[in-house]
Amino acid sequence: MNIFFWGVLLLFAGGIFALVFADKYKTKIITLFSAISAILCSIPAVNVLCNNEILTQTFEFNDIFGSIKFGIDPLSAFFILVISIMSLASVIYSNGYLKGYIEKGSAVSSHLLFLPMLIASMLLVVTCKNALMFLICWEIMSLSSFFLVIFEREKKDILKAGIKYLVFMHISVIFIILAFAFMSIQAGSFDFDSFKEILENNQLTANIAFLLAFVGFGTKAGFVPFHNWLPDAHPAAPSHVSAIMSGVMIKTGIYGILRMLSLIDMPSLMISYTVLVISVISALYGVLYAITQHDLKRLLAYHSIENIGIIGIGIGTGMLATAYGHPYVALLGYAGGILHILNHSIFKELLFMSAGSVYTQTHTRNIEILGGLIKSMPYSAILFLIGSVAICGLPPFNGFISEFLIYFGMLNGVTINNFFAFITFMFAIAGLALVGTMAILCFTKAFSIIFLGMPRSEQAQNVKQDVSKSMIIPMGFLAILTLVIGLLPQYVFKLLENPVAVITRTPLELSESTIAIMQQISVIMSAFLIFVIVLIGLKIILTKGKIQMHETWGCGYDRLNNHIQYTASSYASPFLSMLRPLFKKVFDIEKPRKLFPKSAHFSLHIEDIEEEYVIHPLVKFDEWFLSKFEKMQSGNIQTYIKYGLIFLVIIIAGCLLIK
Repeated sequence: MNIFFWGVLLLFAGGIFALVFADKYKTKIITLFSAISAILCSIPAVNVLCNNEILTQTFEFNDIFGSIKFGIDPLSAFFILVISIMSLASVIYSNGYLKGYIEKGSAVSSHLLFLPMLIASMLLVVTCKNALMFLICWEIMSLSSFFLVIFEREKKDILKAGIKYLVFMHISVIFIILAFAFMSIQAGSFDFDSFKEILENNQLTANIAFLLAFVGFGTKAGFVPFHNWLPDAHPAAPSHVSAIMSGVMIKTGIYGILRMLSLIDMPSLMISYTVLVISVISALYGVLYAITQHDLKRLLAYHSIENIGIIGIGIGTGMLATAYGHPYVALLGYAGGILHILNHSIFKELLFMSAGSVYTQTHTRNIEILGGLIKSMPYSAILFLIGSVAICGLPPFNGFISEFLIYFGMLNGVTINNFFAFITFMFAIAGLALVGTMAILCFTKAFSIIFLGMPRSEQAQNVKQDVSKSMIIPMGFLAILTLVIGLLPQYVFKLLENPVAVITRTPLELSESTIAIMQQISVIMSAFLIFVIVLIGLKIILTKGKIQMHETWGCGYDRLNNHIQYTASSYASPFLSMLRPLFKKVFDIEKPRKLFPKSAHFSLHIEDIEEEYVIHPLVKFDEWFLSKFEKMQSGNIQTYIKYGLIFLVIIIAGCLLIK
């Protein structure tokens, strides 16, 4: 594992080394160190995945920590590859994205120090096998990402979103600490191997530990109802940071859940049903609120909740099948969930980067005032379209493959001879189908309003060119990956065999039958792609020189303008009107007055119901409660000394009473 640790050290060193260079060279230094690190970390990961090996390295610390073990098994190796490759793509993208900030004189030194620190901490999280060291790495990951989120901290809403993120991350770590403490007390050790022994032999202990861990890791991942930080933090962060957070960082929460499952011999029915139901609700909730958003990055953030729900559906399917003793269904569920971790990382990074390109050129994230950008930003438009098709789970891109495996697993799960399992799987199948339908509605809205039609504002009209190559190249690389996985799923599935086996211990014969299905899909996908290419080629040949341009009929208007186009709100309104009880609507209306009104406007904002009815009341109560202690802050030093003495007397008296 030495080569892996050298890769991690290079990330830390790159952030420190870049400090001595001028700002315009810092991103290039970080990119160089990140590229070398990604190669070094990927070498042992690929070796473990291909050969089904386990690499370990033990460090002797003090009496408190004891021996701290780091290890790369196939599950860790899979996450190392995802973290290394996806993070490198975002770092390359940051060269173009941060250029405008550097030219304006913005300080980027601390930002570029915390960026590789975040990547390094994630790599350590997925390889650490000691509870105490895991928590330290976890906290470094949370703190470094917090400082990345508040890059533009002079803006009040961004600072507010960063603080909210930090609060939720510490709620998350409290539950993880409780889970680890509960297991450590019974095991007498902080080592994960000792946890495995007690969890395999005691079902009640396993249930309590898993539920505590699920709340902690689920908060980081963004499961409903622990999701509330995510729609605020992702839009606040720079786009390359949003890409890493959504594409990679929230997956460390999924890693924590999968690692807990690898320590449990067989999950109970209770926790299996719980995970599956919460996952379906998360997927539906995320995509439903994504449709209502006018902020492009906030829309994508809610889709992260949706896709975490889809990953959870795969994991929940695997857990339920394992509990009922159906290994093939478990294989399909876990494989679909784990593959969707990779797929979501690819197309969500692509979409966040595309959103960053739009923001770089227009300086707005408001979908309502964009339009017509496909003419001035053709590459970004095409790449956004590819990401949109992939996230909707449509062929021939990668999202279809992982969702197919999850569907196939649930359809086979219906055959389990249990009424509750049958009802649950039918509910999950219907839920996932509805999620796919709403995702198509959301991304047809987003793409058409942003890139098609006429510009709706000066910001959109003034865009004259696309973004730089340093931003287009990583997006193009991710777009190619979505197509490669969609066309060659059988080879990707072979890489999933060993990570899935860490959890399921599935016989190889079951994997081979699934690979045969993947090969058939590959042939169909390839034939479909060739057919589409031939059709496009024929259209170009047959219509060459015969196309005439005409203005679109404007329903009687003699002059087209941007006011007769669909808006994002009007596009989604017919669907959303059927689901009114699920939203908190906030209207801003200025009605036209007099015969010739000088001004009038209408806007609609959708509030998250959890934010409105749970988070806000809690914050208000907290403010009220703390206000009762304002009188104690007199500013008088003698009074503060008096409080300290009283506190010490109470502590001493308490200790004497205990004795």
